[in-house]
Formats: sequence, C-alpha cells, structure tokens
Amino acid sequence: MKNVREISLDLLLKVGDQGGFSHLLINQAIQKNQLSQEDKNLMTELVYGSLQCKLTLEYFINHFTKNKKTDSWVSWLLILSFYQMIYLDRVPDHAVINEAVKISKRRGHKGISGFVNGVLRNLQRQGPPDIKNIQDRVKRLSIQTSHPTWLVKRWIDAYGYDTTEQMCWSNIERKNVSVRVHPLRTTREEALSILSEENIEARPSDLSEQGLVINSGNILNSHLFPDQLTIQDETSMLVSEMVNPLPGMTVLDACSAPGGKTTHMAEKMNNEGVIYAYDLHDKKIKLVEERAKQLGLSMIETEALDSRQLPNRFEAFSFDRILLDAPCSGLGVLRSKPDIKYAKKEEDILSLAKIQKELLQAVLPLLKQDGKLVYSTCTVDRKENDELIAQVMEETDEFEIDQMFFEELPESCKDLSGLTPFGLQLFPHDFAADGFFITRIKRKK
Repeated sequence: MKNVREISLDLLLKVGDQGGFSHLLINQAIQKNQLSQEDKNLMTELVYGSLQCKLTLEYFINHFTKNKKTDSWVSWLLILSFYQMIYLDRVPDHAVINEAVKISKRRGHKGISGFVNGVLRNLQRQGPPDIKNIQDRVKRLSIQTSHPTWLVKRWIDAYGYDTTEQMCWSNIERKNVSVRVHPLRTTREEALSILSEENIEARPSDLSEQGLVINSGNILNSHLFPDQLTIQDETSMLVSEMVNPLPGMTVLDACSAPGGKTTHMAEKMNNEGVIYAYDLHDKKIKLVEERAKQLGLSMIETEALDSRQLPNRFEAFSFDRILLDAPCSGLGVLRSKPDIKYAKKEEDILSLAKIQKELLQAVLPLLKQDGKLVYSTCTVDRKENDELIAQVMEETDEFEIDQMFFEELPESCKDLSGLTPFGLQLFPHDFAADGFFITRIKRKK
C-alpha cells in the first residue's frame, strides 16, 4: 500500500502531465485510500502546495541541477521534496530526503536515487537561491509568486504593476473559508451560536446576508454541515445577492453547475416559483440535482442543454431574472485550483470570450421588460469581463447597464478599485476570496 507521499506524487503526475483537475483528483484519492485525517491533510497540503509554488520550486531546483533533463516523475518528486523542505517546518529534512530516496529506488534505479539524494542534500546544506537577484521585475514577480510570465504581463497591461503584485501574492496565500446558511432551516444568528458551541469561530459576511466567514475550526466537523450550511465563496454569494430573485418569480440559470448559485437563489426565493437550471453536460446537471435534493429545494427544473439554444426553447420576455455565470478562464480562483495558471493560454481567453458573448446575446432577449440579468465570471481578465460587456452594450439598442446595481452593492464594495461603468471586478486580495466579475443588465424603458 502506497504512503501519503507516493500518493501525492501520483496525483501531481496526473495533474501536471495528464491535465487532471487537482481538486477532483484529491477528492478521489481521499475516498480511495484509507488515510488517517492527518494524512489526508498532509496529502492535500503537499499536492496544492507543490502546484501552487511550482515555478518557484523549479527555479530553486534548476539552481542545483543546472537544468539537467530528467524523467517527469523525477522532476515532480524533486518539486514535492523541495516544497516540504522549504515550506513545511513540521517535516524534518532528513525524513523528506530518506522518503524521496526510497521512492526513487522503487521507481527507478541506483543512479536516479543517487541523483535525487545529492540534489536534496545540497539544498539542505546551502538553502535555496535568492530570487531577489533576478533583475527583471516581471520575471522576478513571476518566479516569486509562481505565475507564468505571460499572465503577469497581461495583468500589468490591464491593471498596472501594483494591483498585479497584490493579486499574485494573494493567489498563493490561503483564502478565507466561508459558508452560506440555509434560511429555510436556520438563521445566521442560530448558526453562529451553534458553531461557537462546536469551537468553530465565525463572523457574518459583508457580502451576503446568508454568509459566514470561518475564522478558526473545521466547518466539516459541524453537525450543521451539509444540510444547513453550504460551503461557498463570499464573492460567489454576492452574485445571487445581486440577482435578487423574489419568491414566485420565474428565473433562468443558464450555466448552473455545480449548483451553488442555483440553490442560493432558490433559498432566497423561499423555494417558491421556478428556476430553470441548465448546463452543458448530464454529469454536471446531476450535481445541481443532488445539491438541491440535499437542501430540500423542489423548485429547480434541470436539463443538460447548451444555453445558446434557449431562444428555441423559450419565447422572448419569459424571465423575471436571468443569471449567466459564464464559463470562463477561472483566473480568479487560482488559490483553490492552482493548476489553472499552468494549463491556460492567452488564446483560451479569446475563445472563451467568444462563447461568453454568444451566450449573453442568446439569453438577453428572454428577459422581461422589468427583469434583471446578472452576468458573472470567476476570472479577472478584462476580455471576459468589462471589455466584453462594453462591446455587447455598444452593439445593442435594447439593453443597458442597470445603474441601481451600483447603488445596491454592499458598502464594502463601493470604493473598490475594480469598479468600472460596466460592473465590478473583485480581485482576490479585496476580501481574501475568489476573484469575480459581476454586472447587471436591464431592458431600456
């Protein structure tokens, strides 16, 4: 039976070389392997940490190996080992080195184990090289925070160096854990009281009247989870708050999986009315159905469908509220899914922007005269966000940005640097949460 470090190495190979999604693979590995809670925590730390700091670790490794070519598993073993030796105080260096040598003997031959041993012993003796010696500030920020150079340059062009620097550092720090209280089953005050009794310290969110931010303790250990609490990012909760659906309304959620915003809207509607929830794949729609059932929400009608086809399904002026939480590059959620920053390319952003525009143009005509449409993404790229909205608004005579959106934003959002005439860009450093873009559109009178 493999130990936690070998399992972690297997996961890194699947993510790094086969394009697997880190969060899904970690969940699968936890279910498959009989690990103690301590080992589950360590495995999660090792995989996410190694991915989060990959470019930094490769820079350190190259200093000792002089860019020597090795098999992929050896490279990942060194990344995994460097991460433990540099970033994890509780793991003794000698234990990391011994384990790495054992793994390399099992997977390779004596020459490879000798090479791994030598590199790690040199790191132990000399420590990592100083990144501050890199003269070019873009490259230095890229290596310090482990973001690809093209991405750092792109963000600097869009937002300037200072905002980019804040964003990059924020992306490698731990984000706040937040949860949404199910108002049909408890109140936020009751939940706070029960969590306190369970030695879980929490505070009310500024971004959602249902939100709680966890300051300390493991929310998964609370008996309120998962029937009365839903783990959801604060900025994600703000999306449904700005949709502001009311009981009895007819609502469209055009890209609904995995269902966090869908169920949030249903809760806000007191489970009265109807939400038509669509997503492209059956597998994803099942996630929405499962979560709705768990929360006792019966008003959600689901179907696997490309929402660009919805004008063939519904007449114009059909919906009181529309949420288009569009498929995007995900560059706002790099803290939770660090592999995204290595997998995405600039051309991906352009192709996604095309799909986002097609989706928006497809669902806009379905909005009632006094209805509201919220467009959101979990990215920080302007091509997918305010520039896209500006383009669509320029091309239409029927729709406009709802100015009440800016009035109804929480006070904590009204002075943020990401506010533009076309919506609100939330950066990951604004609330130690995910980066999101949110705006609201209505028909012209």
